[in-house]
Amino acid sequence: MGILIDSQQNSRPIDLEQIQKTAQVILNDLDCPEGELSILFVDDQRIQQLNREYRHKDSPTNVLSFPMREGEFAQVSPQLLGDVVISVDTAAAEAEKAGISMGAHMAWLLIHGILHLFGFDHEKSEQAAAQMEARTKQLVRKVQGLLSADLQ
Repeated sequence: MGILIDSQQNSRPIDLEQIQKTAQVILNDLDCPEGELSILFVDDQRIQQLNREYRHKDSPTNVLSFPMREGEFAQVSPQLLGDVVISVDTAAAEAEKAGISMGAHMAWLLIHGILHLFGFDHEKSEQAAAQMEARTKQLVRKVQGLLSADLQ
């Protein structure tokens, strides 16, 4: 199966090949090169629906993760990681506000989402947040070479 990518939004073009390369670098660094992952790009309306349905929060967000390595799906395959959903609308607004490229921010969101699939959780405790931040910084350095072409 590998890495499946689907863009279900029309607000911005997404360089799916660049996303694929970035995701593979992340999985390689996390010692899961054969990991099965889906990445979905949506608009704010769709991510708000997902956020409302699964997190009981009625607002858009930048990224959601749906891990498959726990619960009933844990026994299906150790390589089955789960789904990362990114709102392109929110990502674009955040990148513009921060004064960074859309590609750099998309890479950060992808890293953030994948780390959640691996059990990192910045909302659990300060220590967990620090661990996730440190790992995010390491992964950002790993994918920086890919960002020269930008993800957009």
